[in-house]
Amino acid sequence: MTEVSGICPARFAAVRERFAAHFDLGLELGARFSVCIKGEPVIDLMAGFSDLAKTAPVGPETLFPVFSSTKAVAALMMARAVDAGRIRYDQPVADLWPEFAQAGKDTITVAQLLSHQAGLPGFDELTDPDLWYDREAVLARLAAQAPMWEPGTASGYHPITVGYMVGELFRRADGRTLGRALREDLAAPFGLDVWIGLPDAEHNRVAQVRKPTALPDLGELTDVRKAAFLNRGASVGRRDAPDWRRAEIPSANGHATSLALARLMAVVANGGVLDREAVLSSQTVAELTKSRISGPDRVLPFDLSWAAGLLRNDGQAIFGPGRQAVGHYGWGGSVTMADPETGVSASYVMNRQSPHLIGDPRPVALFEALYRSL
Repeated sequence: MTEVSGICPARFAAVRERFAAHFDLGLELGARFSVCIKGEPVIDLMAGFSDLAKTAPVGPETLFPVFSSTKAVAALMMARAVDAGRIRYDQPVADLWPEFAQAGKDTITVAQLLSHQAGLPGFDELTDPDLWYDREAVLARLAAQAPMWEPGTASGYHPITVGYMVGELFRRADGRTLGRALREDLAAPFGLDVWIGLPDAEHNRVAQVRKPTALPDLGELTDVRKAAFLNRGASVGRRDAPDWRRAEIPSANGHATSLALARLMAVVANGGVLDREAVLSSQTVAELTKSRISGPDRVLPFDLSWAAGLLRNDGQAIFGPGRQAVGHYGWGGSVTMADPETGVSASYVMNRQSPHLIGDPRPVALFEALYRSL
C-alpha cells in the first residue's frame, strides 16, 4: 500500500482511500490533494515522488507546475482589478490597449476575452516556439491578427494566448505585472505558495513532470484547433527550462502547492473572503462566476459554459456535483475549483500527466468521494 501523509479526518476516509488507490493502480508518480471548507483546510494529502527517478518524496514544500490551472489564478487577479475600479468586464479591450483594435477587434470586451470569445486561440501562421519568450513580440502579433471567427458568437479555448493578453490588460490597468501583483497582494500577505513567474531560488522545489503517453482527443482537426494546439509554434518550447519557470505567462506556467490553490479559491467559494478578510466584494464574485457564453467550443470538443476566466460546472460535473461550482483544469490533470453552494474549494496537483483535456478521472473520483463524505 502507498504511504500517504497529511491530514484527513475520519469522516473523509473515502477520500484518502481513493487518493491512495490511484498510486496502487499505477496512475500516479507524485500528487497532492487539498480541500478547504468555508476557507478552513480540512484535507491535505500527499504521496509519491517529485522526481522521475523516485528518489525525492513529495512534501509540503514541493511545487507542481499547474499549467492551465493558472488561468483560475489570473481570473481572480483580474476580478480584483475590476473590484478596484481599474477594469470593467463590459469595457472594450482597446480602451486600455489601443493597438488591440486592429483587424476588427475594436469591440471585443474584457469579459469576452476572458471567456475565450476573441477568436485568437493561436497564431494564424507557423512560428518559432521560442517566440513565446518574447512577450512584446507575442503581443504585437496578437494585436495585429484578425479573429479566426466572429468575436462574441462562440467560445474557442485559448490555451496560451489568453494569458499574454490578460496579462497586458492587467499591467496597463494596474501598473504592475499580474505575477508581481499576485505576490504582493495575495501570496505574500496570506502565506500562499503560488507563483506566476518563479524566482530562481525556488526552482529546486519544482516537481519533474512525466508527460502523457497519448495525445488528447481533439475531435475533428479543424484549422482553429490546429492553431491552438498542433501547428508549429502553437505551444511554448522548453517547458522544463529555467526561462519557462521565470516567465510570467498567466495562462500556462503557474507553480503552486494544492493547499495554496485551495485556499486561494476559497475566495470564490466564500463570497470574496479569505482568512476572514474581504479580498473581493460579493458583487464582483457574482460577476466573475456568471455565465458569459455556453455551447459548443470551437477548440475543445465539448459543450462548455465559460465565466470570466473560469469554467463553469454546468452540464459537465467535472468539479463535483455542484451546479454553481467553477474552476479550471491544467494540462495533464491538475485542477482547482470552488463551490459557493457548499463553501468547498479544492485543488489537485500531480506530476504524472494524462491525455485528458478536462475532467481527468483522478480528481473527478476524488471530488466524488469528497462530496459523498460531506
